[in-house]
Amino acid sequence: ISPRRRSWGRRPTTTDQAVRVAACQVALDIDDPSGTQQRLGQAVRQAVSQGAELVVLPELASSGTCFRTAAEAQAAAQPVDGRFVGWLTGLSAELGCALVSGLCEASGDDVFNTAVVVQAGEVLTVYRKVHLWGSESQFFTPGTMQPVVVDTVAGRVAPMICYDQEFPEWIRIAADLEAEIITVPANWPMLARPSGERPLEVIKAQAFAGTYRVFIVIADRCGTERGQNWIGGSVIVGPDGYPLAGPASDGAEQAEAQVLLADVDARLASDKVLGPHNHARRDRRPDLY
Repeated sequence: ISPRRRSWGRRPTTTDQAVRVAACQVALDIDDPSGTQQRLGQAVRQAVSQGAELVVLPELASSGTCFRTAAEAQAAAQPVDGRFVGWLTGLSAELGCALVSGLCEASGDDVFNTAVVVQAGEVLTVYRKVHLWGSESQFFTPGTMQPVVVDTVAGRVAPMICYDQEFPEWIRIAADLEAEIITVPANWPMLARPSGERPLEVIKAQAFAGTYRVFIVIADRCGTERGQNWIGGSVIVGPDGYPLAGPASDGAEQAEAQVLLADVDARLASDKVLGPHNHARRDRRPDLY
């Protein structure tokens, strides 16, 4: 299945009812894939039992993250029509929700860091991470497609992956394609920063959500994996740039598993007005940039 844009099941635009979205912060373990999948399933079921219709899972949820060799990543990779995505589509059909999840994807001789969007038992779109972080280039082929936007029960969704959302141009492209909700499976490693400061990744998510007037739903991960700790900064940000839920952790202590929930009216992301005199899109001066 190649990356593509597809419309499916758009919710009525006349409803005034917000849709509940969830970011599931789950402990992944590259050495325990069956335990990882069990924890993912439990988190999804918890989110849906609390009313979530759109559920976001972490980056590389199918495999874990801390590969030692390219051969190990190749062995862990699955095609989009493989077992893990089949499990996701079955879960979405059973629970009646849309799911966004990370996938270690096998495609020919390539391995991609991928996000899939599934709903009602179908794969709506496949997005491959474009901006690779750190040693990822040793294991993954970078994606070559711009953001895609698909219609879901929650609104117009653009999947991205971790480092992708730290580039404002990428958020802008999605916003220009009329994305309402940016979904971001993430693995944010714990990095050094000044005492008392929040993770820069969370700050960027807030800044770019507010700049381009979109919702951003980030599902980070937790659980020490081969000695690596994680921020656990899952967050749901509104189009005004302020968190609706989270961050789950400020990264100062060991992150824990959590399910963040927020009620969103995705149509608010279509309103780019900034008070009586300004507009988030029309005020841009691309002729000077």
